[in-house]
Amino acid sequence: MRSFLLPFFMILALAAGPASSEVAEREGWAVFATQKPFDELVLAVKDATKANGMGVVTEAGPTDMAASRGITIPGNRVIGVFNNDFAVTILRLSEAAMIEAPIRFYVTEQADGTAMLSYKKPSFVFGPYLDEGGEELVKLSEGLDEKFAAIADEAVN
Repeated sequence: MRSFLLPFFMILALAAGPASSEVAEREGWAVFATQKPFDELVLAVKDATKANGMGVVTEAGPTDMAASRGITIPGNRVIGVFNNDFAVTILRLSEAAMIEAPIRFYVTEQADGTAMLSYKKPSFVFGPYLDEGGEELVKLSEGLDEKFAAIADEAVN
């Protein structure tokens, strides 16, 4: 019986087709469809980050490495954004909360050549540490929400 079920489920999986390439809305996330091509949106996020007093502190994506292995995948880039002022304050409020920094923007290329921008809102990311960090961490994370919203707005428009 097992030998029959495995091929059956493999056929079902293939018939279902590829998974959607879009990042869906979910709790605590901000998601923006754009008309910008992938490379242009990546650059716009970096420029908007700098213009809003933050810094790109990490950047990673599987697209180029996959290409070097002969595999073509849509553009995919994670851009970690933060600054030292916020880091020092968060460390004082909750050492454990710093595991969440930098907060990341996620740029994903869509099948039509446009790109999407998404990120977890800082108040959502730091939510588990708010009891420990108190009202000051609540205010800081809400301020970061505003900063990340400004970066996103500038990048997508």
